[in-house]
Amino acid sequence: MLSLRMLPCTLRLNKLMSRAGSDCLCIIDREAVPSELKETFEQHRGFDKSFDSSISCFKAPNVDQPVVYAPVPELTDYDDVRSYQEAAKKSMQKVLKAGFQTPLLYVPKVKRFPQAELCTVLGALEELYVASIIPIQLREAGAPKDTRVTTLSIEIDDPKADEILKEALILEAGRYVARDIGVGDPERMTPIQVERYIKPLFDKLSVTVISDLKVLQKEYPLFAAVNRAAEAVERHRGRIIFLEYKPPKPARKTLMLVGKGVTYDTGGADIKAGGVMAGMSRDKCGAAAAAGFMQVVNELQPDDVHVVAALCMVRNSVGEECYVADEIITSRAGLHVRIGNTDAEGRMCMTDALCRMKEMAVERNLPDPHIFTIATLTGHAFISAGEGQSIAIDNSVAHREDHARRLQAAGQAFGEPFEVSVLRPSDFAFNAGKVIGEDLVQANNAPSVRTPRGHQVPAAFMIMASGLDKHGLDSKLPIKYTHIDIAGSAGEHPAMPTAAPLVSLVKTHLQK
Repeated sequence: MLSLRMLPCTLRLNKLMSRAGSDCLCIIDREAVPSELKETFEQHRGFDKSFDSSISCFKAPNVDQPVVYAPVPELTDYDDVRSYQEAAKKSMQKVLKAGFQTPLLYVPKVKRFPQAELCTVLGALEELYVASIIPIQLREAGAPKDTRVTTLSIEIDDPKADEILKEALILEAGRYVARDIGVGDPERMTPIQVERYIKPLFDKLSVTVISDLKVLQKEYPLFAAVNRAAEAVERHRGRIIFLEYKPPKPARKTLMLVGKGVTYDTGGADIKAGGVMAGMSRDKCGAAAAAGFMQVVNELQPDDVHVVAALCMVRNSVGEECYVADEIITSRAGLHVRIGNTDAEGRMCMTDALCRMKEMAVERNLPDPHIFTIATLTGHAFISAGEGQSIAIDNSVAHREDHARRLQAAGQAFGEPFEVSVLRPSDFAFNAGKVIGEDLVQANNAPSVRTPRGHQVPAAFMIMASGLDKHGLDSKLPIKYTHIDIAGSAGEHPAMPTAAPLVSLVKTHLQK
């Protein structure tokens, strides 16, 4: 399986209740301690009041290995399963600092959080990616691995332990791909470099790359506008990468993902000034998450789910060729769009691909289509939801099925929390053309954080500019659409990309 190659270390399930081969034992839950350690834990609590609130490493008389204790904090009513993920991460941090290489993680079963076992394993793997795999550009340069963990053993007291391990392997494979693309620096993950990374991974899927300038200008004109300055530099030239999985049986539904893949965002002519440009290589995490989702699809090979993804890879460069405010550009759907702010490039680079997905759904009569845009789109989403949370916005058709709430429930269960926003008439009115000759205004000239409803308005724009507004509740072919803004959840530099909302999408849409 590809997933076995996409792990930070060897992962094995400890079934024999024997800890041979492990050089330390990691405990994260004060309520889930092996019986032979309970007396030792009580002794430590007797002389160390901070024992259950700080990380420690010690020898115990009844076990052969040192013990790493990274306790889950005392939980309130408002804590979620991320507390277990974070404790698992901290245990691995201590393992690495202490120089251990073959830890055994004792995974707790938690009544309050039924998915804590899987989330704990994923938390540990996430930290080991950070420390052992290292960002792709450094990994490829031959960064030293003398402190890395080579084998992570997990002990799960659950009859479904094998299933949990298998699921962790598959999800981590997708997150691995998403992190690699998301963390790649502006030169390691240029649009063409993303293409080169993607193609060998998905040799069993249909891969179509649109990079010809004339084709982009004719069929994806809003994308081509963003790409205009970058086109002058060969290695920075934009492309849209379509990935398609067709199931072996007749599909019962179709998932269509459009990911924002801005490999570097200077802001364009409306340049990001005052030091806020740093970290903008992360503006491709929407496309990265879509690619990671396709890796999970590649692993699961669902029998009856058809999946298409479009990775909109482009660099928003600045220069004499860059697009500017006041230009009027005709979208693929035939609407005249006046540019208001070149730093609102995310909606530009995705809208024509969104329109193409809509066309595919109609032309092919695809079963039960649901289109998504996934993007680190607005600072407003970060301010509104806070760090660590995504925002889901359904159109009227998806809202009728309460989709965003189902996505939110999955995120809550699996450590990828969502806030849900609702589109209002004012969001569409905001984008309406102001003068003769323009149908839509792409953006105002203020930052989204100073724009009322600054994360809902772009979703309304994409619905209108792509022609999706013609596929509402009372149309001949209603089409579900959900915009996911991951500005708050993608992972702020210098932290690693999180791959959100990959797990939530898998749990909501790939499992019956």
